Amino acid sequence: MPPKNCCECATKSYIGNTLDSKKIVKAITLLGSTGSIGTQTLDIVAQYPERFRIVGLAAGRNVQLLAQQIRQFRPAISSISESALPELREAIADLDYKPILLGGSEGAIEVARYGDSESVVTGIVGCAGLLPTIAAIKAGKNIALANKETLIAGGPVVLPLVAQHGVKLLPADSEHSAIFQCLQGVPAGGLRRILLTASGGAFRDWPVEKLPQVKVADALKHPNWSMGRKITVDSATLMNKGLEVIEAHFLFGMDYDHIDIVIHPQSIIHSLIELQDTSVLAQLGWPDMRLPLLYALSWPERIYTDWSRLDLVKAGDFTFRAPDHQKYPCMQLAYAAGRAGGSMPAVLNAANEQAVELFLEEKIGYLDIAKVIERTCDRHQADNCANPSLDDILAADRWARAEVKNQKLEVKI
Repeated sequence: MPPKNCCECATKSYIGNTLDSKKIVKAITLLGSTGSIGTQTLDIVAQYPERFRIVGLAAGRNVQLLAQQIRQFRPAISSISESALPELREAIADLDYKPILLGGSEGAIEVARYGDSESVVTGIVGCAGLLPTIAAIKAGKNIALANKETLIAGGPVVLPLVAQHGVKLLPADSEHSAIFQCLQGVPAGGLRRILLTASGGAFRDWPVEKLPQVKVADALKHPNWSMGRKITVDSATLMNKGLEVIEAHFLFGMDYDHIDIVIHPQSIIHSLIELQDTSVLAQLGWPDMRLPLLYALSWPERIYTDWSRLDLVKAGDFTFRAPDHQKYPCMQLAYAAGRAGGSMPAVLNAANEQAVELFLEEKIGYLDIAKVIERTCDRHQADNCANPSLDDILAADRWARAEVKNQKLEVKI
């Protein structure tokens, strides 16, 4: 029999863990500060200055925006591309304090491991984010993971480092954050299946027969929201979801036979988990990247926000459908690369990046994206390294990019 005051105890426990928790200012370093992840993270820091402070900022080439961020958040250290470093120095020359300013990839690595930051948000796009993330882990910093390549390409190296240095790897993208949130309180061995939801991208309602006619402008018309060009194309091909399958495998230890993809056009349910007893848990919310970012930064706490609350009546009907394998061949390529393991996911990721770039430059057709990736992965099979080192992963990445560029394709624009 439960104690008579079990509800009262539960309420006290809830209050003790959330409402009465001490507000400790958490030191944050942000990699990719001028991109979408970076600017939304800084929106959170600006809204909750009593909770977070910025130690370091690393950016790409946007001098003016980084200069504004330095003025507002006063980091101790910042980095930008080598060529933009003189312009950045000039842009903040009048400041009343002198932050450390560094350039190039080595600068980003130094920012990642610098100082007393507790958490590093990894918002650098592509494999360029892998080395700074590894540097942060080796420096004992927790990772708010918004860079897919960290695990997709570097999982065999990164996970042992996370264990070795005793740091936390917290997902900061919508789908994996949803899974992570649903898993809170689930006992070890309780997880049965992961269901990743996908919007379906620009062509979810197109017949397969029409895909040979796709132009770049068509692929960039996402039905739900505005994103960067590369990720919008990945959403159209469903490669973004295939890559998330590989990431989920590394994050949550599930085998590929128990990670499924379902098309959910409304994008309100961000992902689901099925438990051993067939119960299904889901995390819902308006599409807003600040939500997973805030949870990754504040975990295990829940911070009150004044953001728009989900109205189920306004959200309306939720629908689901199975992904069409003919329409989305990239999804199956991702599963195959994940199951092959070793250096193959790094090759898949690099080949996809290069193929999408060629498509955006109108050098190959839309349907050629999957063909290029498949051909590249096939050519890597004999050289797939089962237990790759970091050097092996970086070499596989370089090889795949060169291989895609060297392939002579029949161009049909």
